[in-house]
This record gives sequence, C-alpha cells and structure tokens, in this order.
Amino acid sequence: MPIQIDMPKLSDTMTEGTLISWNVSVGDQIEIGDVIAEIETDKASMEMEAFDEGVLTEILVEAGQKVPVGTALGTLAEDGEDASAPAATKVAPKAATSAPAKEATSAAIVSAPAVLEDGSRIKVSPFAKKLAAERGVDLGSVSGTGPSGRIVAADIENSKATSCATKASPVMVSAPAASSPAIMPVVSGEDKIIPLGGMRKIIAERLLTSKQTIPHFYLHVEVDAAPLMELRKQVNAQAEQTHGNKFTFNDFVVKAMINACEKVPAVNASFSGDSIVQFANVGVSVAIAVEDGLVTPVVKNAQNKSMLEISKEIKGMAVRARDKKLAPSEFDSGTITISNLGAWGIESFDAIVNPPQAAIISVGGIIEKPVVKDGAIVPGVRMNIGLSCDHRVVDGAVAATYLNEVKNLLEKPSLMLI
Repeated sequence: MPIQIDMPKLSDTMTEGTLISWNVSVGDQIEIGDVIAEIETDKASMEMEAFDEGVLTEILVEAGQKVPVGTALGTLAEDGEDASAPAATKVAPKAATSAPAKEATSAAIVSAPAVLEDGSRIKVSPFAKKLAAERGVDLGSVSGTGPSGRIVAADIENSKATSCATKASPVMVSAPAASSPAIMPVVSGEDKIIPLGGMRKIIAERLLTSKQTIPHFYLHVEVDAAPLMELRKQVNAQAEQTHGNKFTFNDFVVKAMINACEKVPAVNASFSGDSIVQFANVGVSVAIAVEDGLVTPVVKNAQNKSMLEISKEIKGMAVRARDKKLAPSEFDSGTITISNLGAWGIESFDAIVNPPQAAIISVGGIIEKPVVKDGAIVPGVRMNIGLSCDHRVVDGAVAATYLNEVKNLLEKPSLMLI
C-alpha cells in the first residue's frame, strides 16, 4: 500500500511548516534516512529525513507552500505497487519534548474525494482542497498545475475566484493581534513587501506576547573586564598546547550566569499561573543570529558541565544554526537566556524576556574608558551586563543579588575554574 509522507512535527510548539525545497523528484528511489526536503518550522529551517522507503510517486505540496502539521506532502510506493491506490496514513513524528504535543488541526486523513458533475474525480491536494473550501473556490473551475494535473495550493491562490475576493484588499504586512488596532504602514508601489517567514512570524508573536503579558524590569552593572581579559589570554595560550579550543568572553559570561543561578536559584524559574516553577537544572538558551531571524538552542544541564564543554557546545550550536542543521531537541529545556551584542559594537541594551523563562542576560562589548580608581582617573576596560526579569517571578532585590554575583565572578574569573 502506498505510504503518505506527512508534514512532521519538528518542535514542541510547531503547528505548521513551510516546505522550503524538495531534494528529490517523482520517480526517485527513497531510502530510510535520506534527506528528502527542507522544512522551515517556528524555530529554524531543518532537514526532513525519510522514515520509510520506496519510490516517490507524487508530490502534493510544492516548494514555498505553508501547510499544517500532518498534511500530506507526497506519496511513496514500493516497487511494482499501484501508485493510484489510497495512501496509508501515519502519525507525524513527534518532537523530543516532555510537554504534550497538541494534535494538528488538519489531520493526515484525506476526506471524501472531490468530484465533478459527471462523476469524475478531481485530483486535488488536501491543503488545496482545504484552502478552496475556506475561500469559496469551485474546484471544478480550477486548472491544476501539479503532477498529473493535480490542483495544488498555488492554483487556488491564482484562481479567478480568489483574485476577485482579494482584489480590493490593500497589500500590507499583517501584524499579530493586539489589544488595540495595529497602525499599519501606507505602502507605495516602490516599497518592498517581505512576507513573514515561519520563524519571523513566531518571533513577532512571542515578543509581542512577552511585552504585553510579562511585567519587565531592567538592571545593569558595569564590570571591570581587565582580570577577565588577562585570564582569558592565559587560558587560551595554554589551550593552544592542549585541546586547541579558544575561549570567548561570552563563554565566561555563560559560566558566570550558570554559577550565579546555583547561588540564586530564584532567578532560574518560570511563572506558571498559580505557582512558580523553580528549575532543578540550568538550561542556557543562547541567542544566535541567523539569516532569517534568531534561534535559541540550549546548553542543557549546564551546571554539570565544565567551561570547556560549554564553550565547545556553543561553538557547535552556532555552526549548526547557520547551516540550518539544529535538531528539534536542541531547543528544549531552556531556563534562562543570554543575548550578546558586543560583537556589533553595542555597549548596553535591554533584552526582552524569552517566555516562559523569567530572566535574560544582555551583554555589551568590552570598551576602554577612563575610570576612577583610588581617587585618580586612570585607563580602564569595562563591560556592561544587563538583566531583564519577569517581576511576577523575580523581585528587584533578588535580581540585584543575582546580577552582582555574575559581576563578582567576572571580576574574579579564576573562581569559575575551581
């Protein structure tokens, strides 16, 4: 029996995905583990591997289309099998997560086939059929451009009925729902309209939710970075002769925030309606800029790892993030986030809390500036560290204690190597 290839659930929060590209064509022999497509989720672009083997007989969703989890993307058939037979449906793979996954609103079960008045069957992809129903498009009036004349979503989008229904609507970038009407830009013919990708859309929704529902407050301290610079120089000189890993300033900040979480665990927590969850482990979400947004893979159980292990793990995550090779499981279990803009010449900034976490550290660049020491103005090197908190979870005094612990560790960095 032919096997249906479904849009997989690649993260705990994923409800839909965009099929960026197919790596295979109709007629290709597919083996288990082959990378058959690239999918954009709410967190990153990821490779999709085949979970079954056979010959790809149909492509039901074209590159560039966004469809719900569970939607049929294509069909596999074993050698000699009748490709026209109904495909066997299967459950989309679940992401590795402790949270229960929500069932997709559009299941991978195909409803009764659409037919013309003469009784002949209309070839139409499940998503195109759903889209046509939503927009009131008569499938009998649409010419299919997909494989074997199948109607795909693009045909519904380009149909006369759809064009008429949307012709009067101005071309605008949609905004997440807010408590008051969003003020939209006036668009001219020369302006460039950039549709929101899956990742950018989710970033917009979550940051808006964060600012609207989380009572933020912000603290900053200035760190004397001279001891840190000197220790880093010594450690990296030794590293060249041993493991070869060079430590960044960010590695030291991550280690300091981990140690500080162990000393002030109230910051390593989350608001849960009628309770506060204080996490047993420290999971550091590391903000990494990629071409189409920002991803935050997690250094898990960070309190049990050496700075060398942490440094190597972050470097590996950064490479995989930019190559779009991060696994879904690498986004789970974050309890506190770090965002570092020092490399972009930023001295200080206030970051937005990454829900459901209660705190995020913001790191500025190390700068030379005059400082007062023992009553005299002398040259110094300083680094600004900020802390944004959810006031429902963390009070000012607790946040101040935590941030000063981070400052103390960075000014006495050898304590982190003990």
